[in-house]
Amino acid sequence: MNLPKGKRLTKQRQIILKTLKKVKTHPTADEVYDMVRKELPKISLGTVYRNLEIMSEMGIIQKLELAGHQKRFDGNPEPHLHIRCLECGKVVDVDLDVDVNCDQEYIAGFLLKGYRIEFVGICSECQKLGQRSSRQDLLT
Repeated sequence: MNLPKGKRLTKQRQIILKTLKKVKTHPTADEVYDMVRKELPKISLGTVYRNLEIMSEMGIIQKLELAGHQKRFDGNPEPHLHIRCLECGKVVDVDLDVDVNCDQEYIAGFLLKGYRIEFVGICSECQKLGQRSSRQDLLT
């Protein structure tokens, strides 16, 4: 793994990275903290936050900043799409080819630095819960 000059993959970062790569749930920093504490019981929440930010800047993980929601983190640093549940906030990877060809340098006076596409919907678990609550409404 090629790291930026002056950046190292400390033991704490290695454990955080290993933990993120094991899950497909795109956890929040608090959730990463809860998972990492099993292996590093004395790690602080601030240390986890700081290391997630550093590793995101290093390009070895992705930070998902979804409008109006907590940041989530992805152990897969390769560009790929996500879908977010509008009910529970769960985020999962989408295996879909979407070709967005934007070769403009400026858009509406902004110097373009990148773009994000976010799909939104209702996950299967929330769909089931919605169906159950609808049935309960009919019974009462």
